[in-house]
Amino acid sequence: MASYAMIKELNEKTDKNGNGFLDLIVIGSDKKEYPAKIWRFDNNGTFAAGDVVEIEYSVDNYKGRPQLNITMIKAAPDEMIKEFVPASEHDGKAVFSMLLRKAESFKDPELKKIVTTIMLKNREALEVYPAAYRLHHAIVGGLMLHTASIVEMAEKTCEVYPNVNRELLLAGAILHDVAKTFEMSTSKSGLCNGYTVGGELIGHLVKGAMYIEETARELGINDEKVVLLEHMLLSHHGVPEFGSPVRPMFLEAEILSTLDALDATIFEINSATSKTEVGQFTERQWALDNRKLYNHGLGDTEYTVNLGE
Repeated sequence: MASYAMIKELNEKTDKNGNGFLDLIVIGSDKKEYPAKIWRFDNNGTFAAGDVVEIEYSVDNYKGRPQLNITMIKAAPDEMIKEFVPASEHDGKAVFSMLLRKAESFKDPELKKIVTTIMLKNREALEVYPAAYRLHHAIVGGLMLHTASIVEMAEKTCEVYPNVNRELLLAGAILHDVAKTFEMSTSKSGLCNGYTVGGELIGHLVKGAMYIEETARELGINDEKVVLLEHMLLSHHGVPEFGSPVRPMFLEAEILSTLDALDATIFEINSATSKTEVGQFTERQWALDNRKLYNHGLGDTEYTVNLGE
């Protein structure tokens, strides 16, 4: 059989006889992921994650699942990339502009300056970056979609609970993942293909707090709100097991952490059930406490977001 596919993951390995082979995960033209092997192959930098390729293959059964045995592989025409790269339903540039306008409308001058300065410094990457490597919003423009989703939920939360400091919460929401552009590297497809050295050693929570500290110093802002914003970024993963060096210690920080987890969970559940027939369960999802999920068929399993202004 012959088809086009996109390489999602690629690892060069050696079999027991010392022969090199490629262990891959590819995305087929049906948008499903498949494990694949290319036996006795010296890659030598020829192919990498994010490449769209033309393949010939047979299908084997490995541990009860289909596995592609690729017998021919070559680069696909450049125009085929758009057929395989998952992207946000909302244009990243438009979402960025919407969030920037929201920050520019802040009445608090310090929060306004800090947020808009950091956004504009990182604009080009923020408009197109995915939000993750493998998990939630790992799509082109996913970072802005995830951020805007949380901002929308934060706005609704402030309507229900008027005691919440709206601008502090929105400032934290807009900036909470801003350092993902520092943490992750991307391929020519626009998807994440790994983590940078700084991403591995520092991570986006700490680097985001560093952005706030550096920006406040540049702007001559010496206010407790700077520390509050830093805390919101450092604590938004909730617990040390998920990377937060400190747990949320005031209301807006707790709300941000909760909304971040909620949006990620909604995306993951929709992503899993959208690949499952109505009335069936998904395979166990390790990112969701290894649970099976049921597609009840009573709603649209596609992840969609209504973004306001």
